[in-house]
Amino acid sequence: MSDRDPVRRLNELRNGLLRLHKVLLESEKALYERDIERIPNTGKYLDLVMNDPWFAWLRELSGVIVLIDEDLAAENPPTIEQADRFIAKARALLVPSETGEGFEKQYLNLLQRDANGVIAHSEMMKVMAGIV
Repeated sequence: MSDRDPVRRLNELRNGLLRLHKVLLESEKALYERDIERIPNTGKYLDLVMNDPWFAWLRELSGVIVLIDEDLAAENPPTIEQADRFIAKARALLVPSETGEGFEKQYLNLLQRDANGVIAHSEMMKVMAGIV
């Protein structure tokens, strides 16, 4: 397997994004429960994540993960170019921004309030550096 193996790189990217996504979801859930209402069960939580505007900003990250999963499950293995595109997309998405809209702005807000988010972001940046 070469260092640029697209399957390995996409698996590493996917797994890193999933870990980050989990931390971001947990943080948003805690904030939702503090500011709005307690989430009584997993079904309600899943419904909120899928449909509530509170969690909408995270769906962009979810979508990237789903697309990577689809590429990894496709009949033909992903190419180096496909892997490069997903890595570039993830790298561009994970830039917190005060002036950004949507994900970038909400991501910055979360990083400013949650140390676990900062740690997860740092770990994701290490993953990105390893799959150049």
